[in-house]
Amino acid sequence: MDIVTEKISLELEKTQHEFWNISHQTAEFISMLIKISKPKNVLEIGTSNGYSALWIADALKTVGTGRLTTIEFYEKRQSIARENVEKCGLSNYVSFKQGRALEILSNLDFTPDFVFIDANKSEYIQYFDILKDNLPKGAIILADNVISHAAKVEDFLNAISSDKRFQSQVLDLPAGLLMALKLD
Repeated sequence: MDIVTEKISLELEKTQHEFWNISHQTAEFISMLIKISKPKNVLEIGTSNGYSALWIADALKTVGTGRLTTIEFYEKRQSIARENVEKCGLSNYVSFKQGRALEILSNLDFTPDFVFIDANKSEYIQYFDILKDNLPKGAIILADNVISHAAKVEDFLNAISSDKRFQSQVLDLPAGLLMALKLD
C-alpha cells in the first residue's frame, strides 16, 4: 500500500465497530488472495465505508489486473467509501453500485470471478443462489462473519458445503471467513 492508502486504512480501522468493517487480518488475507489469483472482475457485496474496497483495489492495482464493483445499500456509506477511494487514488479500479444487493445481483452486466460477501447476513443464501450457476470455474467466494453470525448464515454454509461444484473451508480469521472455490 502506498502511504496515503495505508494512512486512510489505519484511520478506518478505528471505525471498525461503527461501520462493521472486516478485521485487519481478514483484509490482509483478501489482499494476498487477490494478488495470488489475479481476478478480472471482483464483486463486493457490502461496501460500508470502503475499508475492504481499499484493500481490494490496492491489490488489483499491485497486480495490474481487474476491477472491483462494490454494492452498498446506504447512500451515505457509499458516499464515504467513494471519498476514501478517491483520496487513495484508486478510483480507476472501483465502480460503485448503490441499492438493494439482491436487485443489483439479478441484473449484473458482468460475470465475477472473485466475490466478497459482507452484507445482510440473512441474505447470504440468496446472494449465493443468484451467483452460483454463473460463476466460472476457478471463481472464489469469500464470506465474512460466518462464525460470529453462524446462526444467520447457517443455510448459506449448508448450501455451499453441499454443492459439489464448490470446495469450501471456514477460516479461523476474526469473525470467521468462508472461502470457496468453484471447481466446475
